[in-house]
Amino acid sequence: MTESVTIDIWSDVMCPWCVIGYRNLQAGLAQLEGEIAAEIRWLPFELNPDMPPEGEESRAHIARKYGRTGEQAAQASDMMADRARAAGFPFDYTGEGDPPPAMMWNTFAAHRLLRWALMAHGAAAQTRLKLALFAAHFQQRRRIGEREVLLDVAEEAGFDRDSAASALDDEGLAQTVRAEERRAFDMNVTGVPAMVIDGQFLVPGAQEPETYANVLRKIVAKRVSS
Repeated sequence: MTESVTIDIWSDVMCPWCVIGYRNLQAGLAQLEGEIAAEIRWLPFELNPDMPPEGEESRAHIARKYGRTGEQAAQASDMMADRARAAGFPFDYTGEGDPPPAMMWNTFAAHRLLRWALMAHGAAAQTRLKLALFAAHFQQRRRIGEREVLLDVAEEAGFDRDSAASALDDEGLAQTVRAEERRAFDMNVTGVPAMVIDGQFLVPGAQEPETYANVLRKIVAKRVSS
């Protein structure tokens, strides 16, 4: 019999480790096919809540935030790109024409849209939107801090544009996102990805597929034996 688990992932669309961790989690779950199945839900975490609307160039952001030189920031970006490629989600530009600069954006509106997708359409639909946003940011280099771009991405991912626009205007939804961000703080989640399995077992950071598979097996075994 296949055992079911829930996996809540605190994550930011700007976070390269989050998409790497997700891809590795999927690889780990593939090792458990027929043994363990997971419902995945995405929770909001803003790496840069004070990011202005005009955004910031990614390597300049890394250099400023972490006190690195331009060369060190470039090396960090290249290392991340190698890890992403190994995980099956290359950061290579897939848009038309010359690639625009890689940027960092304010993601609060994106988190509102993701919360709406979960509440209105369920976990699988929310993951579909999350992956579309990851692709829009890392591979297409779109300006996902902007309302119309977010609505374009949502529509392309199969969501009703007018309903998505209403979600972006919903102040109650904004309060829900803020509450979830406070919950992360209360749980001492200080970095992402942070995966919480069955509401109680925290797996921090982007792990290798085998690690995820082993952790899930242990959690399910503990549940079955108790």
